[in-house]
Amino acid sequence: MPSRASWQRQLRDAVRNVGELAALLQLPADALASEAAARDFPLLVPRAYVARIRKRDPRDPLLLQVLPTAHETLAVAGFTPDPLAESEFARGGVVRKYRGRSLLITTGACPVHCRYCFRRAFPYSEQLAARNDFAEALERLAEDGTREAILSGGDPLSLGNARLESLLGRLAALPALRRVRLHTRFPIVLPDRVDRGLVALLERARVGVVIVLHANHPRELDDGVAGALGALRGAGVTLLNQSVLLRGVNDDAHVLAELSERLFECGVLPYYLHLLDPVAGAAHFDVDEPRARQLYRELLARLPGYLVPRLVREVPGQASKTPLPVGL
Repeated sequence: MPSRASWQRQLRDAVRNVGELAALLQLPADALASEAAARDFPLLVPRAYVARIRKRDPRDPLLLQVLPTAHETLAVAGFTPDPLAESEFARGGVVRKYRGRSLLITTGACPVHCRYCFRRAFPYSEQLAARNDFAEALERLAEDGTREAILSGGDPLSLGNARLESLLGRLAALPALRRVRLHTRFPIVLPDRVDRGLVALLERARVGVVIVLHANHPRELDDGVAGALGALRGAGVTLLNQSVLLRGVNDDAHVLAELSERLFECGVLPYYLHLLDPVAGAAHFDVDEPRARQLYRELLARLPGYLVPRLVREVPGQASKTPLPVGL
């Protein structure tokens, strides 16, 4: 049996053309897709993820997360390029919004371009903590007395293993630091990224590591993903998941309950269920607050408390995520 290609090779071979994606899924070339939207925010989806999308189904919830559509080209009031006002908080690739926590923009690279991404217009060329091999960013974390460093991007697992291990080691040396959190979609969309080298460096890490995954639908969690998550757990990593509530994808109590159950089977604790950040181009995914509250009440009735993620939205300038009151 031939061995699988490396994750780097799989990423290089990812689908980047709307016509090719339509052909692979046996869809009409113009089925919902928009070349204009793809020019503004390019299509990128690994073939490992494409394999989980149902063929001949233009409304498949996995497809809708990655397919550029004409909806993205519409201007909608309240939906802006910088919905979280990160330009006000970012300096040298470090985003400092919450006390004791600092977020590092480690890279602009991602394994998938989710169509609802709140950083789809982020100025990565101006804001990268990786400049000068992270020296300035780490100096700022030391000065600020950061207790928790959040590696974000892009996707921090886009960094090679050697560079990631070096960064973790330097973070571990910061006097006030207690843990490092990685926000990643890699294990979900391209599980072969969890290779032996990554597992080994996480086992050797001299600082506690929390990995926050991003899965929105239970069908994203196939056997390959479950295996990757098991390997991460075996390395001693704490696994959490945050989802975004998306119209047409997971705005259904049964789907959300199945997602929580499947996550727990994979050793992942549901953490946050986010309302959509109002980024320009993503208004068609928005679920209004009354509907979100109703879905949440249904989840509370269906699931044990530890499987119910917190329903939140992010409000620029607030000291933390803002939980939504749901009423009972």
